Amino acid sequence: MFGRLFRTDPMKKVALAAYDTILAASRQPFLYQAPGAPDTVDGRFDVLVMHAVIFFRHVRTAGEAGAHLNQLVFDRMFDDMDAALREMGTGDPSVGKKIKDMGQAFYGRAEAYEAALHDKDKAALSAIVTRNLFATDGTVTDEAPDQTVSDAAQREASDRLATYLLAADSHMASQDVSAILEGQRPSFPTSI
Repeated sequence: MFGRLFRTDPMKKVALAAYDTILAASRQPFLYQAPGAPDTVDGRFDVLVMHAVIFFRHVRTAGEAGAHLNQLVFDRMFDDMDAALREMGTGDPSVGKKIKDMGQAFYGRAEAYEAALHDKDKAALSAIVTRNLFATDGTVTDEAPDQTVSDAAQREASDRLATYLLAADSHMASQDVSAILEGQRPSFPTSI
């Protein structure tokens, strides 16, 4: 009876390895080199979301087991974000609200990316990337007040990242989801 209470889920180890791979893929320097994503906290969050969405959309094809793995990876990702916020000095009362805001941002971005990836629509992906990564209304964020990116540079970066997203989605689709569920690490392209 107590054995089931204290038994660990073997899928947690698979989820941790998958999340580590997603995180490492989202931190590849070429994604941030000009023209690319802004190398800021917000920029890194958005690039992480891109990779997670691609992973989730393919793993969920494995039914209940895929949904379970996706939930474990999602939980690990947000535990990591919680820890990162605390490490950056965000006070305890603010962490919950920031995590909630990040969760809402994740779901909104995931829905937008999912539709464009499903349709293999590079123009739509580019527009989504622009909207998520760049202040398109001319405002400058508090995070990087001295970094302004021209419209042309934004378009070039967004098109480049949209190309990467389509390649990453295709690359993920070529991987055996059952092998990932058994512990094989997923992989992502290492260049654009």
